[in-house]
Amino acid sequence: MTANTTREPNRLIHSGSPYLLQHAYNPVDWFPWGEEALQKAQTEDKPIIVSIGYSACHWCHVMERESFENEQIATLMNQHFVCIKVDREERPDVDAVYMDAVQTMGLQGGWPLNAFLTPQAKPFYAGTYFPPQNWANLLVRIAQVFQENRAELEESAEQFKNSIAVSELKKYALGSESADFEALALDEMFDKLAANFDTQLGGMQKAPKFPMPNLWAWVLQYSQTTQSAARAETAFNQVKLTLKEIYQGGIYDQIGGGWARYSVDGEWFAPHFEKMLYDNGQLIGLYADIYNLSKDAVYKQAVYQSIAFIKREMLSEEGGFYAALDADSEGVEGKFYTWTYKELAEIWTDAQELQLFCDYYQVLPVGNWEHGVNILCRRKSDEEFANLNHLSLPELQTKIKDWQKKLLKIRTTRIRPGLDDKILTAWNGLMLKGLIDAYRVFDEESFLELALENAYFIKNKLFDGEKLFRNYKNGKADIIAYLEDYAQVIEAMTALYQATFDLQWLHFAQKLTEYTLTNFYDTEEGMFFFTDQNAEKLIARKKEIFDNVTPASNSAMAKNLYFLGLLLDNQAYIKIARRMVSQVKPLLLRNIEYLANWGQLYIYFTQATAEIALVGEDAMFFRKELDKKYYPNKVIVGSFSPSQALPLLENRGAGEDSLIYVCFDKTCQLPVNSVARAWEQIYR
Repeated sequence: MTANTTREPNRLIHSGSPYLLQHAYNPVDWFPWGEEALQKAQTEDKPIIVSIGYSACHWCHVMERESFENEQIATLMNQHFVCIKVDREERPDVDAVYMDAVQTMGLQGGWPLNAFLTPQAKPFYAGTYFPPQNWANLLVRIAQVFQENRAELEESAEQFKNSIAVSELKKYALGSESADFEALALDEMFDKLAANFDTQLGGMQKAPKFPMPNLWAWVLQYSQTTQSAARAETAFNQVKLTLKEIYQGGIYDQIGGGWARYSVDGEWFAPHFEKMLYDNGQLIGLYADIYNLSKDAVYKQAVYQSIAFIKREMLSEEGGFYAALDADSEGVEGKFYTWTYKELAEIWTDAQELQLFCDYYQVLPVGNWEHGVNILCRRKSDEEFANLNHLSLPELQTKIKDWQKKLLKIRTTRIRPGLDDKILTAWNGLMLKGLIDAYRVFDEESFLELALENAYFIKNKLFDGEKLFRNYKNGKADIIAYLEDYAQVIEAMTALYQATFDLQWLHFAQKLTEYTLTNFYDTEEGMFFFTDQNAEKLIARKKEIFDNVTPASNSAMAKNLYFLGLLLDNQAYIKIARRMVSQVKPLLLRNIEYLANWGQLYIYFTQATAEIALVGEDAMFFRKELDKKYYPNKVIVGSFSPSQALPLLENRGAGEDSLIYVCFDKTCQLPVNSVARAWEQIYR
């Protein structure tokens, strides 16, 4: 979005957030969230407007254009309120508190989120998008109520504050700590979920459709765990169908790779075109996993093309990954990614080639979407399309590569969508984990090189030797990290150790884990707060329980503690993880859809995890062979020479032989010297 730079900038001009900078030339006297704004509200006894959004948010841009750029509306805001702009991606703590307020008021949450607060930052009214006249009327009414009915307003705000401050565990009655993890309960969870599968187009029977990587990772894991052959087949087929339909749909960038955030319809066709780092990181790992089971080249293509996109468009010179690409360019949603028939006819003057291209990508002369433009998508597999058009599969795939190369080159001449070039620690952790997963499945060294570049960036730029920071831009990291930052980085570093056997990454994961236990863990409730005890104190300190498009920070930490407990032989870690998942068990049994990452850990507790030690000069060869098979319920340690650096490696190795030790629950079987024999022991 282009700012009106003829005005004097407001205080947001000094921000590192691209979203806040978009508002730096609004006539609204915006403050960033912080002590200056909060103190001004108390000193002048004014109510506060907190307006929360993010750079790739379409309706945030609309409200800015209609209301925050409007001089008359800005005058109302400046006269009666202290106005604060928040980037929800930089400050998810602030967003969580006031989103909770919206829901407590019985309203539908979303962004932009506009909350009205007392001078003490207690919410008394909130909503999302408001048309300009509605917004102006609301401003006048609230200013009047604040002056004339202050006591009632303050009483209401206090009630909302108290409601927000209620512990999530109390809110959802999660106090019981059943230590039983029954495998049969997994079938019950699956059956409830499967009742809402879209068996024609994949995903769930709803619109809009989000990819939900955690959910399908759980279904995939369940398919390999259940003792019910019928359920296993249903689960596996639904994951394959879902990921294939997503890959062939408009939600996937057919020319450049990478996934948009969601499709507005139920067919994966018309995306909301923003591309988020967190989606792409998780989906890269999930597509690598489904390839590992199916060996279908379609999934491999998605991984390779999408990593190429990430490297081309989302990688900073220092090795960090940027946050997002906007949905809009030139003020039009999807303009960068869509094509008119006329444009395509000018590129392919050969009528037969043009028709073949249009048939393959579902292009229509009148457009297959709005305003006469086409979203490129597919409805047939390459094999089906080749057969229908009397082409060999290699012939078709050569054409597809040529089409993509040509259109990608042309697309680079277009005005690009806005890039949110802040670097967020949690999202980098998710991308790093995806790259490591892809490396372990495909043994592609370039994936490992990219992963290591990012891992060193995190360690050198986002960590000060004691704690992590949330954000990074222009050489500056200034927001103390949240639990999700620690959780995603710990998971990625634990995975990186198991891919490389470089102990620095495991030690880094352990150091960060100890920090979270000291500064985030609530010993009374057995869960982690979202914010560091050393961070700014808000009106409530929240705990994140539910998995959504990204894992809940508590479920991610529980999994980290479980696997690090095995790798480090730390039973205290495992005990905490067991307590955490046992507390959410009642919710899991009711609805796995929003607790899928918890569900993965539940699976691990229903069966022993394989603890695999690889020793000798063939240790890396053994690791690579083991990773050719999908089996997530394992930890791997390795040493190229006899070592006692880790408990699982103590007293391992003899002579010059390279050996594999398979252990369950601290009980090891006789060492073997081949991966085939190791699998026999794992599947005992």
